[in-house]
Amino acid sequence: MNEGTLTAATPAAPAKTGPSPLLGWLLHNVVWIWLVALVIFFGAFNEYFLTLFNLQNVLVQATVLGMLALAISLPLLVAEIDLSIPASAGFSAAIGVLAYSSLGLPWLPAMLCGVGAATAIGFFNGLCITRLRMVSLIETLAMMIILQGALLAITQGKTLTTMADGYTWIGQAAFFGGWPVMPLVFLAALIAMGVMLRRTVLGRSIYAVGGNPVASNSAGIRVDRIKIAAFTISGFLAGVAGYLLASWQMAVTSNQGSSYLLYAIAAPIIGGVSVFGGRGNAVGVLGGVLLLTVIQVGLAIISVPSFYVGMIGGVMIFIAVAIDAFRVRYFG
Repeated sequence: MNEGTLTAATPAAPAKTGPSPLLGWLLHNVVWIWLVALVIFFGAFNEYFLTLFNLQNVLVQATVLGMLALAISLPLLVAEIDLSIPASAGFSAAIGVLAYSSLGLPWLPAMLCGVGAATAIGFFNGLCITRLRMVSLIETLAMMIILQGALLAITQGKTLTTMADGYTWIGQAAFFGGWPVMPLVFLAALIAMGVMLRRTVLGRSIYAVGGNPVASNSAGIRVDRIKIAAFTISGFLAGVAGYLLASWQMAVTSNQGSSYLLYAIAAPIIGGVSVFGGRGNAVGVLGGVLLLTVIQVGLAIISVPSFYVGMIGGVMIFIAVAIDAFRVRYFG
């Protein structure tokens, strides 16, 4: 045989097959699959779970968590993290209530003072991380501890309950047969976030910076400014969340917001916001928020002891991060 015959007779190497498209679809929609499965599960164990009243309860409880999850998702999208957001929400709520009760401001300017304080905290975090090159995990952890201490100091360990009717209206009002008004704020924020991320230059820049900051800088995107903007908007959302929580509870405690930290971080990650930056959307955050809220409400309805809820939340974060790492590695 000649060399050409030998070459022709050589068997072709088997074609490499990538991950299954079905597996990719499951990984990208796992939050909604879990949500449907859990609704069916809890509904089977307790008929009360699927009632209209409980649906309204789920929406109300999802509102504050949803606002905090949206706030945390923005630093995550630029490959940073902000642990101070729930503490900022609690501190800003106290500032708003004290501006009304101690300084005598009308409820609306008082509320804006609280939201403005949270926005300023977010801006300051962004400056520290970009200008001083502080590690976001450590800087925001320090800020969280500072704000928790400041909240305890300004409340003197007491619960603040002196609020105007206008201040508490949005947390108590309902329309059309008992549907709460408060979730509409979360819905509006969700839509605004979705439009901003997908339809604006800022949103596209946030994805670019989170995906590859070096390439973004080479393309003319001001990376530091985008990160500062992300942290500032995040602070604003935290301030709104703090106001909504105070309005709903009609009180501000000395540890306001601290119980939300675990779930506020878990919700966007479970919903597909990558811890590596540059991936995620508002609809995914909604899925993560609803999933965690359904877990909390469902476990309470079927009388699971409350101390198991935190453990389950930690397991959910672990699973979500593992799925996110697998999804990024094999599906991009």
